[in-house]
Amino acid sequence: MPAPRIHPMMPLSSHDEASEQGFVVALKTFLYTQMDPALRRMTLGVAEEIKEQGDKPSLQKLRKRLEDKQLYQNWISSTRAAQEMMWQSAVDCVDRQRGELESLERAAPKVGTLRVDPNFKVPRYIAAGDIHMMPGGYYYDPPGDEQSIRQGAVFDKAASMYSLGRQGGQMNDMRGNTVVAHLYEVYPDVEPKKILEMGCTVGNSLVAVSRAFPNAECTGLDVGASLLRYAHARAAYLGVPLNFVQGSAEETDFPDNSFDLVYSSALLHETSNKALPRIMAECLRVLKPGGVMIHLEVPFRAEMADAFDLIRADYETRYNNEPFWMGATEADYAVLAKKAGFTDIHAGFEDAAMGPPSRDKVKGMWNQPNKGGYKSWYIASARKPR
Repeated sequence: MPAPRIHPMMPLSSHDEASEQGFVVALKTFLYTQMDPALRRMTLGVAEEIKEQGDKPSLQKLRKRLEDKQLYQNWISSTRAAQEMMWQSAVDCVDRQRGELESLERAAPKVGTLRVDPNFKVPRYIAAGDIHMMPGGYYYDPPGDEQSIRQGAVFDKAASMYSLGRQGGQMNDMRGNTVVAHLYEVYPDVEPKKILEMGCTVGNSLVAVSRAFPNAECTGLDVGASLLRYAHARAAYLGVPLNFVQGSAEETDFPDNSFDLVYSSALLHETSNKALPRIMAECLRVLKPGGVMIHLEVPFRAEMADAFDLIRADYETRYNNEPFWMGATEADYAVLAKKAGFTDIHAGFEDAAMGPPSRDKVKGMWNQPNKGGYKSWYIASARKPR
């Protein structure tokens, strides 16, 4: 049976589309539970062989030893094929009902605001490739359709398939809830009245953060106009009045000292290494004195990586259009925050919030051992001097 809509903007799968999407989820589950562990064992064994020969198991040496192994070849081709099928199944589903979705967008409750810029220039490092292999990337609008919501609908439909529902099901809001839990525990004195999410996509995290702070004015920033049109309607149907603005996290048009909380949710690994210090500086500029910056990222750190982690990161970079993955996981966010002018700096792993957190139950979630994907997130946070 096709899954029911959790909000009117969610593309609804036909019977055949649901079957195809179910296959994608089953294939990704097989890869995650069977092929990943098998390749991990093989890779760690190869690493030990290299060490026994008196050498260091660098990524290049690991790749060279693995590339003629059938398991490694099958893992790469199957993982990439699953990603391609996921996106195609979402695209087909959206395109079939695009007219209906656009009508729903126009009929959405008139709450919050939407500001897109037809002259906005997408940063080259984003426009140069389709991140995550998403056809058209985050920023694409079909030619001649200046009011498209297509990319937003495709992203939302694919999101729970991508993570196998482990980020909060179709709401995909785990990361937003984890940001809230971190703020509650590490900066308990902060009760934000104005909040900005950089790289908000379709507002999955921003809805969760807004529900935690219902009296706050919340704004989402992203490069994709289609994402933002969809996000605005999605939030409206969910009963959450949010503001959405098209722009780059490196250089926004918000006034100085505008926000009490600025955060991102898995944004930094999709920006260039040159962009990272600029984003930190922009966070400092738009925060009010005493305001807090939180960047949530994938729970992978290059300095803690074993041999299979390196191979996994190599796959993301070479085959999943994530060219900045390794650079972002090598970056020292605490140092970048200090150089930007922040104080009260923290960097470490946060247990994933499996639902909306409460202030009295977040103690001990911060600064925990890394429990792996969708169980932990890496967080760097800091405060603007008062």
